[in-house]
Amino acid sequence: MHKGRADTLRLLTYNLQVGIHTSAYHHYITRSWQHLLPHSKRLGRLDMLSEVLGRFDIVGLQEVDGGSFRSGNVNQVEYLAHRAGFAFHYQQLNRNLGRVAQHSNGLLSRVAPSHIEEHRLPGTLPGRGAIHARFGEGPDALHVFVAHLALSHRGRTRQLDYLSELITPLKHVVVMGDLNCTPDQLHAHSRFCTSLPLHPVRPLLSYPSWQPSRALDHILLSSSLEAGEIMALDPLASDHLPLAVDIHLPESCRQAISLLSDQ
Repeated sequence: MHKGRADTLRLLTYNLQVGIHTSAYHHYITRSWQHLLPHSKRLGRLDMLSEVLGRFDIVGLQEVDGGSFRSGNVNQVEYLAHRAGFAFHYQQLNRNLGRVAQHSNGLLSRVAPSHIEEHRLPGTLPGRGAIHARFGEGPDALHVFVAHLALSHRGRTRQLDYLSELITPLKHVVVMGDLNCTPDQLHAHSRFCTSLPLHPVRPLLSYPSWQPSRALDHILLSSSLEAGEIMALDPLASDHLPLAVDIHLPESCRQAISLLSDQ
C-alpha cells in the first residue's frame, strides 16, 4: 500500500494485553489489578507501541480496551490508529463489562476496507470474536481475518470449524491473531487445514514474551499469497510478542486493492 511497494503489504499481529507490562510469571499475580484499574504509564506504552505499528500497512490487535475505567477511558484501538497515522481503524467489542472493561479486537489499516464483518465465535464462554475485512471486490479481493480464539481445546475446535466455513469459498486470505494453539494443534484440525493450507509462514515462538517457548500467535496465508521473512519483534508491553511479515500479492489481487486505494 506504500508508494514504491505496490505488490507488498506489511502485516503485524499483536496481543496487546491491554498495555500491561508483563515480564515474569509472578506479574500475573502482582499486576493483575491492572486488568481492572488504570495505570499511569499505560498511555506512554501506547505511544511507544504506535511508533512500531506505524511501520506497517495492516495491523491486527487482540486484548485491547475499547474505552473504560481501566484504560483511563481511552479507546486503545482509536488512540493507536491516530498516533500511528492509520487512515482506518475498527474495534470489535467481544466482552462488555461496562465502565470496568471493554475487551476488544482491533484492526488498523492504511486503506479502508470495502467491507467489514464481525463474527461472534462459538464457545461455552462468550467473548471471543473475529474481524473479517475485505479489500476490493469480486473473487480476487483480499480477505483479512483478525481472530482471538479460546483457551480450551473444545472451544477452539468449534471456532476453527466456524472460520473454516467462512474461508473455504475465498481465494486470497490472511488469518492472523492469538489463536491460543500450537502449530501441531492447528495441523491436527483437518477441516481448517483444508480451507487454509497453513501456507507458507513458519511458526515463531511468541509466548511468554520474556522467554518465548510456545507459538500461539500466527499469521496464516492462502497458497495464492507469498510471504517474506516472518519476524517476532522485541517485547513491548504484553505477555505476547508481536509477529510481522511482508506478503507479496498476485497481480489480480493487487489491482483490486489499487482500485480501492484510488477511491
